[in-house]
Amino acid sequence: MRYFFLAFALIVLLVISFFGFRGDTFSGTPLRLFPDMDDQDKIKTQKPSEFFADGLGSRKPVAGTIPRGFEQSGVVKGFGHDHSFGNSISYLDTGKMGDAYGDGMPSELRLTDKNRAGFLRHGKERYIISCMPCHGEAADGKGIVAVIGIPAVPSLMNFPKPNYPDGKMFETIAKGKGLMSGYGYNIPVNDRWAIIAYVRALQAASKTASK
Repeated sequence: MRYFFLAFALIVLLVISFFGFRGDTFSGTPLRLFPDMDDQDKIKTQKPSEFFADGLGSRKPVAGTIPRGFEQSGVVKGFGHDHSFGNSISYLDTGKMGDAYGDGMPSELRLTDKNRAGFLRHGKERYIISCMPCHGEAADGKGIVAVIGIPAVPSLMNFPKPNYPDGKMFETIAKGKGLMSGYGYNIPVNDRWAIIAYVRALQAASKTASK
């Protein structure tokens, strides 16, 4: 035990002699085991830089990148704009018109009789990828998770337009509801609207078949 205390005291003495006491000042550059990014290779705004051949520190955005504050609206070519503000309060990006949920497809999608079929096909593709495992191929709540024994997956046939407008369905996809987590980070804006259009088509087909 005596040797343990001697070794411990020696280690403490070495540490103090090497690092010094807290608050001590030194004329040389201190040794920092954890610099915590105090010193960084960075370029300050509007300052020159020898790193680049033209000497300019301010650079143009890299091709293909999205400026901060913007987000991709979707990958559906020909339906709406390519990017939108991440904090947009438009119906396209929120599903709301003021404080109320809106209904119908946003005008920004520029849907016509010619491109509506393509929009529905894309909605079906996105639905199969993101929604079918739980809600089922026919949106009746009988997806794969029901087969393996996970209950309480609602049938989307129970969410008709009069009671559940398109804007509310959009918000549900984006933010989630109940046991369903939000898909706002997984499904781009335009794709959410395409999924809604496809679900409405499934509802209409189911209603016609039941007659």
